[in-house]
Amino acid sequence: QVQLVESGGGLVQAGGSLRLSCVVSGNGFSISHMGWYRQAPGKQRELVAFIGSSTSVNYGDSVEGRATITRDNAKNTVTLQMTGLKPEDTAVYYCNLVTFEGLSRYDYWGQGTQVTVSS
Repeated sequence: QVQLVESGGGLVQAGGSLRLSCVVSGNGFSISHMGWYRQAPGKQRELVAFIGSSTSVNYGDSVEGRATITRDNAKNTVTLQMTGLKPEDTAVYYCNLVTFEGLSRYDYWGQGTQVTVSS
């Protein structure tokens, strides 16, 4: 069974930085695609960053240039670093794992970690 546990959220001042980590338990991490999403109150969940099993990366427009996603397959961990935080970065951040079995896609989510950016 795959489980994702996020850590690293909290209260940060505008202009500051944060580092979120997601530890994955279960098999198949190295062949899974990983991502960070966020959801602010009253808004849809949006992509923050994605890193594929081949380590290709993609970032949401709102964080482009301010976010870096990395993965450590030896530790089953994916990390998100963000700089230049803005109050609009305030949201619950979720770790996501995507794996495929044939044509079937499976998504797993962490419980989320709150990030609050004060102005």
